[in-house]
Order: sequence, then structure tokens, then C-alpha cells
Amino acid sequence: MSGVEVFPLCDAVGPMGPSIRRALTETFPGTSAADFDADPWVLHFHCYLLRDRGGRLVLVDTGIGAADSPASSWAPVPGGLRGELARVGVEPGQIETVVLTHLHSDHASGAVEDGVVAFPNARHVLQRAEIEVASGAVAQQIVRPLEDRLQVVDGEVEVLPGIRVIPAPGHTPGHQVVRVGELVMTGDVVLHPVQLADPKVTYVYDDDPETAAATRIALLDELRAERGMIATAHFPDPFTRVE
Repeated sequence: MSGVEVFPLCDAVGPMGPSIRRALTETFPGTSAADFDADPWVLHFHCYLLRDRGGRLVLVDTGIGAADSPASSWAPVPGGLRGELARVGVEPGQIETVVLTHLHSDHASGAVEDGVVAFPNARHVLQRAEIEVASGAVAQQIVRPLEDRLQVVDGEVEVLPGIRVIPAPGHTPGHQVVRVGELVMTGDVVLHPVQLADPKVTYVYDDDPETAAATRIALLDELRAERGMIATAHFPDPFTRVE
């Protein structure tokens, strides 16, 4: 895949906590119970490790973080990202680039743990539009400690040969995806398989549901024409062919 190896890393598995849990038909407005199976929505929290031809390492998203992370009110903390990296023979200090698709706590909390930057030798790539709206615990506990390690970008950028970040707004203002050949790591552009069946289905926690739907439709149409693949954050299986 453009000479880049892609390793899925499962940071955690579990349902949303009670602080933000809703019925699926409320979580995805416009759907009905018939659109879902009878089981509760159990989220898989995937991150992705990329290795280019030169052996340089890029981590896409950093998961839910430690037991006291900003995600602790609703996600099954602590995350297991460090163990997953060890499983594929990688230490945190070897990672040169971290791409955060966006600053929601289940995607960014593992970047800083106990006030310490988890990937000390890495630049952390974020869209300017995402940083500009950062607030609360994520701004204080994640963005501020990373300030001297941030690579702030505006729009599409090739972070390494064959690895591009592409704006994909709607879920958050500065949401971005990562493209490697025919594979796109989608962050929260696609959250549930119901949105593959009908990309117009929105998500109650999207900042701008209309823009998020337009982004999703355009991305899936493009990949469908190429018979490309998505690497999702929350599906049980990390990779899905778009057909």
C-alpha cells in the first residue's frame, strides 16, 4: 500500500459510559430500531501505526489514555495502546509523527498521560481549525503540554511520502483523515455501519451534522469508485472495503 505498512492497534473495547449513552435511534437521528441488531453498541477504539519504506513511524490517534484521562467519564479507561505498540515491537520514543484526527477525548487522550507527553520525539499534526476550538480538559491536559511539539496545518498535507492528512470537517471543525494509497483512516467520519448503508445518517455528537454527512458522502463515493478501504476508529473489524 504505497510502500507503507499499516498496523491496527486496539486500544480498548467497551460501551459508552452512562454520561453520554443514548438509545441508538437517538444517537443516529432518523434511524429506527430495525436498522440495528439487538445487541448494544460496543465500541472498539482503534489507533493505527504506519511504517514507511524508510522505517519511519507514524501513529494515527492515541486512544483513550490513562485511568484519569479526559475520556474517563465515559470510555473504558485505561487504554492499552502502549501494550499494543509493544506487541508490534515499537517503543513510544521511536514514533516520529503523531496525527490526531481530532481532539475528542477518545482519540487524543493518550498523547499526554499524567502531564507527560507520551511520544516525546514526535511532532503532533493537527489542523489549525481544530486547535482554535479546543477547550476544557482536552485543551488544558492535551493541547497545552504539546504546544512545542505541534505541527499546525491548514488543509491537505503530505506528512511523509505516501502519507497524507486531508481535512474532513463536520464531526469537529478541524477533523482530518489520513490517506495511504487506497486506504483512508477515517477517525469519526464513519462511526457505525449504519452510516455505510446510508451515509446521510447523522450522529448526535457531530458539531455540524450537515457538513459531516456531506464529508462522509463525498469520501465514501470517492472510495467506492476506487474500491478502496476505510480503517475506522470504532468498528469491530478495523478494515472495511467500500463497495
